[in-house]
This record gives sequence, C-alpha cells and structure tokens, in this order.
Amino acid sequence: MMDFPRNGALAGLLLLAACNQPSASEQAAGSARTTASPDSTQAATTTAMPTSTSFGTTQDGTEVELYTLTNAHGLKATITNYGGTLTSLLTPDKNGQLGDVVLGFDNLEGYTSDSYLKEGPYFGALIGRYGNRIAKGKFTLDGKEYTLAQNNGANTLHGVKRASTR
Repeated sequence: MMDFPRNGALAGLLLLAACNQPSASEQAAGSARTTASPDSTQAATTTAMPTSTSFGTTQDGTEVELYTLTNAHGLKATITNYGGTLTSLLTPDKNGQLGDVVLGFDNLEGYTSDSYLKEGPYFGALIGRYGNRIAKGKFTLDGKEYTLAQNNGANTLHGVKRASTR
C-alpha cells in the first residue's frame, strides 16, 4: 500500500489562512474582516471548514480524497491526499469572477496514467516530505543513524522513493 503524505492539506490551509489576513492598507486603516455575531456585540471571523469527497481509488486499492478549502474572499483550493497535489485553485478576478489558475486533471486517472507518471509535468505537485537533498541518503537524529532510499544519485531528493512517483 502506498503512503500518501498529508502535508498538502496543511499547505492549503496555510495558503488560505494567509489569504484571510488583512492587507497592509487595511491594517493601516485599522479595518478587519469580520461579521457581526448574532448579538451584534462581538465580531467573529468568517471561516469555512474544509470539505472532502472521494477522488478515486489507486490500483492498489488506496482511497484518494479530494479536499476543498475556501476562504472568506472566495479563494477555493482543491487538494488531494495523493502526494498533496493541488488540482484546482479558483480565485476571484477584479470583477469577482472565479477562475482556475492551475493546470490539473478532473479525475485521479489523469494523475495515475502510465504516460503522466513517465513524462508528466507534475501538475499541482508539492515536493515530498522535505525540500532539497539529504547527502548520501543518511542522517542522524538523537544519535541514531537513518538510511533513506537514494533516488538522486547517492542522495535522497524530497523524501520520495522514486522521483517519478507521488
């Protein structure tokens, strides 16, 4: 069974949280993005909970979920737990019309096809569990040496077994 990192959902949450922050001009003017609470005596920040739906099943039977995160300004990110792949990012233009600004597929099969895995441009892909290389595929933590799969010559790149897979 494949191990799908869930750091993509975290990255999406951080992205949306950053988009909910007031702009520099709003901070200078002292404005805040709030809505009135039911008793109108307190301000409450508007937030939406992420939703999830099935995106399909891998060949080994692993269920892949599609998570949708939306902020108060209409920005909507859709991310899978299949390598943290960003499949869609809908953002409003100056007229408030939503447009998708990333390339991606509408189904899991697009990301798992043999041709995409062999030659794919990695639409919406995040790096592995860490960025950069670990020299000689080894590191020491708390006095214990760990050996990783080497996928970049003698090094380990981005924490994946094979650089051509999720």
